[in-house]
Amino acid sequence: MALSESTLAPSREALHDALRDALATDDRVFIMGEDVADYGGTYAVTQGLHEEFGRDRVRNTPLSESGFVGAGIGAALGGLRPIVEIMTVNFSLLALDQLVNTAATLLHMSGGQFNVPLVVRTTTGAGRQLAAQHSHSLEGWFAHVPGLKVIAPATPADARWMLPTALADPNPVIIFEHSGLYNERGPVDPNSGPVDIDRAAVRRSGEHLTIIAWAGMAPRAIAAAEQLDDGGVSAEVIDLRSLRPIDLPTIAESVQRTHRALVVDEGWRTGGLSAEIAAAITETCFWTLDAPVARLAAAEVPIPYAKHLEAAAIPQVADIVGSARRLIGAAP
Repeated sequence: MALSESTLAPSREALHDALRDALATDDRVFIMGEDVADYGGTYAVTQGLHEEFGRDRVRNTPLSESGFVGAGIGAALGGLRPIVEIMTVNFSLLALDQLVNTAATLLHMSGGQFNVPLVVRTTTGAGRQLAAQHSHSLEGWFAHVPGLKVIAPATPADARWMLPTALADPNPVIIFEHSGLYNERGPVDPNSGPVDIDRAAVRRSGEHLTIIAWAGMAPRAIAAAEQLDDGGVSAEVIDLRSLRPIDLPTIAESVQRTHRALVVDEGWRTGGLSAEIAAAITETCFWTLDAPVARLAAAEVPIPYAKHLEAAAIPQVADIVGSARRLIGAAP
């Protein structure tokens, strides 16, 4: 269903409309992945598109991530604009060689002759009781790799308007869509147009600390900031949006005003993206900090299946509130 003006839409619908628009406006665009045609994708994002555009442009693939991601790279090199769907992020591990050793390196290894305009969509995050093998948050792994651009929409508006920018990029872009946000509704302006996927967004202004989050943690950070505000603590919330490159100027400008930073990461703490962000803040804002940079991340365990244990393993709103209050208390 196409979005109408002033409509509150779920991210799933926003993504569907973005894909439909891409197929309708550019004959080079096609979608490929497991069950994306008749079934409409695991999360129903591509539902109905194969009936409208045909099986040549919405193509089911075998259960071989390395194979169909490699095919996507080849199609991109041949002048097409493939959108490859990897069902869940854990399956992306089967395509690491294609993404890291081929897609990310060809421009460099060809001396600038060969671009790889590939868009990969995959689902990330926990919260749906999918247990240890389907609840990973591995976006930090890919953000480590030069040659890849990594983005993570946290709002339906970004879900709708990040895709056109990604498709226009001459180099590979990986979009991490959080499984817990597909049904979350938010405003989407159908006339907004593509957004700058290199820039973070300040979702809430504040004075006492800066909370940096992305994907599924961004809405929780906003909810935590609202609770903190009731207690007299004014928290600024930055939705990172782009994980590679990281918009450090936006982060630094905020932290230099608030003098405290809390990074909220659904991934594991050890070697995680939160460590990179914390280090960058310390390097650029050290003399303006009133307390050490704080990090809140997932427990160092495989994500449990049981609902109460899963909730305990990943940051919740109450955890963010508690970490923020401790950070304020640590200030001199």
